[in-house]
Amino acid sequence: MTKSGFEPKIHAVFVHTKNLTRAAEWYSDLLGVPFDSSKVESPVYNMPLKGEVYMTLDDHTFDPDYKFEPVRTPVFNFCSSDLAKSYQWVKEKGIMIVRDIEKHGDFGWFNIEDPDKNVVMICGNIPS
Repeated sequence: MTKSGFEPKIHAVFVHTKNLTRAAEWYSDLLGVPFDSSKVESPVYNMPLKGEVYMTLDDHTFDPDYKFEPVRTPVFNFCSSDLAKSYQWVKEKGIMIVRDIEKHGDFGWFNIEDPDKNVVMICGNIPS
């Protein structure tokens, strides 16, 4: 344990949305995880992800002063074991690609836009 009591790890990533059900369905499809609209209850929905970091979608239903603004610079990324395959899949799904693949050796990334126009980065390996 650190002096501050914080652990040196990320617990959760929050994605702010205007439509919680639409966002939950979209991210579920993107990540290939089950989606059941009956489990989506405002104001937040925790995506059923693997690993220790949570992804919480938040529509701010109980915050009357909140004004939604899309995040235009990625604040998190999803990981791909085959970036070209992921890029092609995203393209075929008609998901808005806002930055094409950029390469750095055998690693790369590209950016997409979610239904609320938040920019999300996809990073991963570029197989030879």
